[in-house]
Amino acid sequence: MARNNRAVYVTRVIVGAIVKKLRAALADLLPIIVVIAFFQLAVLRQPLPQFGEVLFGGLLVVIGLSLFVQGLEMGLFPLGEAMAQALARKGSLLWLLVFSFSLGFSTTVAEPALIAVSREAAEIASSGNLIEPGGKSLRTYAWGLRLSVALSVGLAIVIGVLRILKGWPIHYLIISGYVMVMLMTMIAPEEIVGIAYDAGGVTTSTITVPLVAALGVGLASSIRGRNPLLDGFGLIAFASLLPMIFVMAYGIIVFH
Repeated sequence: MARNNRAVYVTRVIVGAIVKKLRAALADLLPIIVVIAFFQLAVLRQPLPQFGEVLFGGLLVVIGLSLFVQGLEMGLFPLGEAMAQALARKGSLLWLLVFSFSLGFSTTVAEPALIAVSREAAEIASSGNLIEPGGKSLRTYAWGLRLSVALSVGLAIVIGVLRILKGWPIHYLIISGYVMVMLMTMIAPEEIVGIAYDAGGVTTSTITVPLVAALGVGLASSIRGRNPLLDGFGLIAFASLLPMIFVMAYGIIVFH
């Protein structure tokens, strides 16, 4: 009897936790739902096409978002913080920088948004006769774009880690970086500028942000004199900035 009561209690706790996560995900998506419903019903004045499929897809999004957030909380955030703290305690600057670069590079290469944008950019470049048509040219251009962005993010994380270690003011680095972006915009081919600016956004997506943010917070927490709130954040800003510079440089090499 006691075992049955314990099983019922555990089941209720699990179900309660799942319901709580689903409600939180639904609350996060509610503004999007309200906007779409308002424009569809009040402005367009048309019912949603394929309402059943849309409703089922929305349900899958809510479930997926809740599972994704739970995975971040259970896995990626603790892992990033633990590895950063362990490397800081080890006292090896070289390994810390190697880990930072590898983390930024690998997460960016695997970023689904970057893969999609690279493929689309390659198709547009081919249709505009900027590169030779054909599967090999498309793959080469898309891979070169992904590689440029991944290298830039790896370098950006290294700069961000050095900033935390050395205590450099973040605004000086960010302002200098955007000055460089504006200067390169004037000399880069017009065909690559828009892609470069978008590349700064697609790098800060589902995979990169959680691990990079956890790295910064974990590193700042383990260094004496560093405040996790003041020094632990800011890595994402570098991960958005440097890809614009590198992609414009890639465009200068490819199109000139």
